[in-house]
Amino acid sequence: MGIQIVSDELIIERNGKKFYLHHGDGLGPGDYKYKKLRKVFRNPICQWLFSFVPPRIGLGFGMWWSGKSRHASNTEEVFMGLENEWLAVYAQEQLTRKHYDYFIFGHRHLPLSLDIGKGAKYINTGEWLKYNSYAEFDGKELILKYFERD
Repeated sequence: MGIQIVSDELIIERNGKKFYLHHGDGLGPGDYKYKKLRKVFRNPICQWLFSFVPPRIGLGFGMWWSGKSRHASNTEEVFMGLENEWLAVYAQEQLTRKHYDYFIFGHRHLPLSLDIGKGAKYINTGEWLKYNSYAEFDGKELILKYFERD
């Protein structure tokens, strides 16, 4: 099928712009419970065991767990300020090592487009099922956009 699977970051350059792409899970300060859970998800033995679960049951369990987790945390998806957005902080730290024009993440589930200094922008594509959001690069700049549902 020609699909490239990326487990960590993907760094690409298009039209002279450098992009740092990552799902965003486990990056930056905080999110400690998820960082521990991520180790379980990425453990080859756990993945092998999970492969025996029928897809319908596995997906149903994942959706239930995700909803339970969001309900239990009772946190609304709101912008927390640049200094409190873990992925924006992570992106700013990366800028001290190397320049990127765009940092693109999705883990946060909230659509965000923030200038983070040094001419760089942090984009979180959000959750497209809830916000109808996506990012588009027109060859010159990356823009967070929204589509209308029928």
